[in-house]
Amino acid sequence: MTTILLLTLSNIFMTFAWYGHLKYRDVPLFKVIVISWLIAFAEYCFQVPANRIGSYEFTTAQLKTIQEVITLTVFSVFSVLYLREPLKWNYLVGFVMIIGAVAVIFKKW
Repeated sequence: MTTILLLTLSNIFMTFAWYGHLKYRDVPLFKVIVISWLIAFAEYCFQVPANRIGSYEFTTAQLKTIQEVITLTVFSVFSVLYLREPLKWNYLVGFVMIIGAVAVIFKKW
């Protein structure tokens, strides 16, 4: 559970670092880059320990899969609540397909 929590926190910071500036298009690009790097530093402070801790119970493919599912979840919430963009039906269908991929990756073959 620690890995999931750290990855979630990491992805919240990552999402703001990568996309938060889109709400402030009038801010000069240089400032946006510097602020994004500072936010990304905080993201790494959660991401690196998450992967280190998670590597004891998950394969790297499983860790990456977990991270991607968390990323899509965090981004969906961010997109709707922060950027005020609608979550369209085709996005949801795509996410369901990705969940199918997760099932394949985590299945014991």
